[in-house]
Amino acid sequence: MTSAPSPTPPPSAARPGTSPPPWPGWPSPPPTPPRPSWRSNAPTSAAWPPRPSPSGANEGGAGGSCVMGDMSQGSVAVAGVGEVAEAVRRAVGAAGELEGMGREGRAALLGLVAEELEAVGEEIVAVADRETGLGTGRLTGELARTCFQLRFFGEVIRDGAYLEVAIDHADADAVPAPRPDLRRMLVPRGPVAVFGASNFPLAFSVPGGDTASALAAGCPVVVKAHPAHPETSRLAAAAIERGIARAGGPAGAFSLVEGFEAGAALVTDPRITAVGFTGSERGGRALYELAATRPEPIPFYGELGSVNPLVVTPGAAAARAEEIGRGAADSVTLGMGQFCTKPGLIFVPAGADGERLVDALVARARELTPGRLLTGAIRDAYREAASRAAGVLLAEDDPAADVCGATITRVPAGGEIPADEVFGPYAVIVEYASVDGLLEALSGLRPALVATVHAEDHESDTAVRLTRALLGRSGRLVWNGYPTGVAVSWAMTHGGPYPATTDAGHTSVGAGAIRRWLRPVTYQSVPHALLPPELRDDATGVPRRVNGRPA
Repeated sequence: MTSAPSPTPPPSAARPGTSPPPWPGWPSPPPTPPRPSWRSNAPTSAAWPPRPSPSGANEGGAGGSCVMGDMSQGSVAVAGVGEVAEAVRRAVGAAGELEGMGREGRAALLGLVAEELEAVGEEIVAVADRETGLGTGRLTGELARTCFQLRFFGEVIRDGAYLEVAIDHADADAVPAPRPDLRRMLVPRGPVAVFGASNFPLAFSVPGGDTASALAAGCPVVVKAHPAHPETSRLAAAAIERGIARAGGPAGAFSLVEGFEAGAALVTDPRITAVGFTGSERGGRALYELAATRPEPIPFYGELGSVNPLVVTPGAAAARAEEIGRGAADSVTLGMGQFCTKPGLIFVPAGADGERLVDALVARARELTPGRLLTGAIRDAYREAASRAAGVLLAEDDPAADVCGATITRVPAGGEIPADEVFGPYAVIVEYASVDGLLEALSGLRPALVATVHAEDHESDTAVRLTRALLGRSGRLVWNGYPTGVAVSWAMTHGGPYPATTDAGHTSVGAGAIRRWLRPVTYQSVPHALLPPELRDDATGVPRRVNGRPA
């Protein structure tokens, strides 16, 4: 299997100079001096929203509901418990028919949903821009990613390897005892709930990766819309429903609900079999515990907070201080710093080389044109963190303005390292006096989605030690690059130990994301006519393991 290609970015999404690619999997653009305003440029990445809780808790607290992109935002509809129950009832009724469409039928369905989104692309981009202020260039690219992702999951299910088919034929001479005929594969869990995120109103919201992967798996989806973009959510939902209808799929395969009460009602409905969530640690933990206290607990796949470390070795600082400093600043401030893959902690060696890197980083971050954050609550949380920061190297924010600038702080070697994630163009530079001191500092960090190392070839011993230290605490390791972009591909992992996610065994991006919505079932001595097509002896086109060997 090969990685699927990434879509071509729109010209308006290109980033200048050494900045990270605006969309995962896209090549870095060539240098384009002078550097334009990052707000008007509206670059993006496939990383995720500021951690407002896109859940039943997302109308207040860290998430807020005041959209800074349009102060006259559309109103949020409120779904009562009865409406949520009806949406789930329809999902239950659709489950058998959606699974019965087969892999080819569901792949076609996903392609038609993508077509319907593209058909209203101009309108949906305009509405999303009005609601979020993210810019039409950024949102056009996000729509392309969303449609690519839908079609990608069609490829995943056509391939069939995701089913993990294994067959052991009956063997009277098997050791240590005779073995019956056993046939195993993954099957859909049933109706699932998805919580839309805030700063990616398409790619990680109503028509995003959780919805796409769940429909691909054969699971009906009830989406809880995020209040930061209600009209965008409704437009996307209507497009999904039209695509399902064109494919001949069941109407209950997809529903949209809105409002504070809908979140808790979804998680506690006994007919919901799993939950996908991207949001704040506080909001996600509350829903996670709610799911765990059900009479029949269900999996809660939450992507929560992450303070991602970026480590620069002494050799890398000596060889590439200015280059790394500029690239790190671009990664920190990309999309106004509202990405869960942003490098929040940047470890640099104490001394002249480290100072050159810090100077380049601060100078680059100072070029950021102040911009609006997604919600008033995100803005307020950012400013609260900035006001409490010590060792401030750069503070470009004006508390009297609606827009925010960059904040860069420094912790000296041996100092206390902040543990909490801050959404916005904010980063902490952490000095270290020795590699041993660096490793000790890394051992005290909370786990993260992604860790980054900049090192030189001659530092092999240091590289090995850093790799061992970081792999135990993150879901992805980036080498001599920047972590912000997350490609939709077969090999991607977007996950990590808690609090990065609530289940480090899964990913929310890439082909593996479908695994969350499936469970294994073994058919023992079941008549051939009653087996699913993929488990029959005459099945073709599906990778299988038969009697322990690939077939």
